[in-house]
Amino acid sequence: MSGRARLTRPRRAVPTQLAALAAGVPEATVRKWASRGKLTRYGRPGRAEYDLDELYALLVERGGGETGG
Repeated sequence: MSGRARLTRPRRAVPTQLAALAAGVPEATVRKWASRGKLTRYGRPGRAEYDLDELYALLVERGGGETGG
């Protein structure tokens, strides 16, 4: 066991509407990313939520807030 504890940041999950607003894309694009496995969907049935940190990482990988898939 190492002497350092690993610090983890709590997930900052937001509903689809806020995730889309933060990414600058339509809600349908956020849902499409999740269905294609590019973004993890959290929440419960009827209440999808997405992690902001994961969303921002996806945007950086894609080169910014693009629409489409």
